[in-house]
Amino acid sequence: MRTITVGRSGLQAPVIVVGCMRINNLTKTEAERFVKSALDMGARFFDHADIYGAGLCETIFAEAIGMNPRIRETIQVQSKCGIRPGIGFDFSKAHILSSVDASLQRLKTDYLDVLLLHRPDALMEPEEVAEAFGILQSSGKVRYFGVSNQNSLQIQLLQKYVKQPIIINQLQLSLANASLISQGLHVNTLDDAAINRDGSVFDFCRLKDITVQTWSPFQYGVFEGVFLGNPQFPTLNQKIQEIAQKYGVSDTTIALAWLLRHPAQMQPITGTMKVERLKDCVKAADLTLSREEWYELYLAAGNILP
Repeated sequence: MRTITVGRSGLQAPVIVVGCMRINNLTKTEAERFVKSALDMGARFFDHADIYGAGLCETIFAEAIGMNPRIRETIQVQSKCGIRPGIGFDFSKAHILSSVDASLQRLKTDYLDVLLLHRPDALMEPEEVAEAFGILQSSGKVRYFGVSNQNSLQIQLLQKYVKQPIIINQLQLSLANASLISQGLHVNTLDDAAINRDGSVFDFCRLKDITVQTWSPFQYGVFEGVFLGNPQFPTLNQKIQEIAQKYGVSDTTIALAWLLRHPAQMQPITGTMKVERLKDCVKAADLTLSREEWYELYLAAGNILP
């Protein structure tokens, strides 16, 4: 699969990330088949979080892939920490360190390629985060660091204290949920789409060489549902099908190709646990939409141009 350089790290990774949030819904045999198939496709970058399945997803993944030192060096694994269900968020030094140790144990590995802070923590003390990151890097437990759903100033505050570069920011973005892009198109207008809710974080990440990993790339809301095949989006689905037919690919492929056409060099995170659908996702890495097609899809999703 085509690769990109992630952030300022020099880390070369596949452009499509395999999200493992739902791997606990598979049987052991299904999980083994899914992971093996992903590797056969060149999809070797796997996204986890300590809260996915209350940790069970990491355990299932390690068993499914048959984790050992040889296999470990052929894949890239990232996980996230900081969410404490029933409590809130916790970016304290103690919690970060204990969370990483627990993830490593479940994943049966000595290190994470990337650790992300999972959403912002209002009580974050960046000095503590810096201490935790320093310990994790010097011990070899984590190679690179990033965040999720953080805005420009939150990242800058963190980076003031943290010596390691923040190389990733996970943000929600899709054809039907494209406010990160729309606000940049509607600058200096009174349009609702011009409302800047996130401190121009999308452009900030590009400016600072922070790779944007897009989560829920097929959703039209946070967890409302997908737009593909959804009768609420007839114009969008008609246009997607038209372009998919032109290229001889699936609707899924076109939806991801739209994200990958953007020059920000984003990494979409898949969520499917179906091998055939993952194949459709991977095909997007080799399909480049035209400028005209990109804007046609953008408009078909209900977005407007100033």
